Amino acid sequence: AFMAATVLSLSLAWWLYRKVPVMPLVSAVIVLAFGGLTLYLQDDTFIKLKPTIVYTMFAILLIAGLFARKPVLALLFGPVFNLTDEGWRKLTLRWAVFFIAMAVLNEYVWRNYSTDTWVSFKAFGFLPITFLFAMAQVPLMQRHAWRKTKPPTKVEIVKVANGLHVPFYL
Repeated sequence: AFMAATVLSLSLAWWLYRKVPVMPLVSAVIVLAFGGLTLYLQDDTFIKLKPTIVYTMFAILLIAGLFARKPVLALLFGPVFNLTDEGWRKLTLRWAVFFIAMAVLNEYVWRNYSTDTWVSFKAFGFLPITFLFAMAQVPLMQRHAWRKTKPPTKVEIVKVANGLHVPFYL
């Protein structure tokens, strides 16, 4: 059912917008690959591995962006959240560590508990944990948010220092 819903949602996105966003497309490929392996081989191990692989891929992507000095979260959410460069780096690192922790947690649960317990945890554990983690990032985002007005440039500071009438941004 989930595989069918995935194909349906991608088809609908294509029909409405004539394009499919990259992240849902990547997720769909993973869902279809691991779901297909699970059905074909009659082994639920593959579907249990999917969250581990997805979380690990997200973590690797975020860490690679940090090494390239282009925080991926800034590229994705820059227009929505106006953070300083340091804020984007810290937020990206925190999310990368979070995704690694979620991958480890998924591995722990599926390897040590029944399939029913894993399904329940996947359905009712991952989303609240992710939501709580996201809410815990709000103070960091507030500390590293640009002010409503733009920060002063060196030229503006020099003009103010020389006594010229120029707006001064705090």
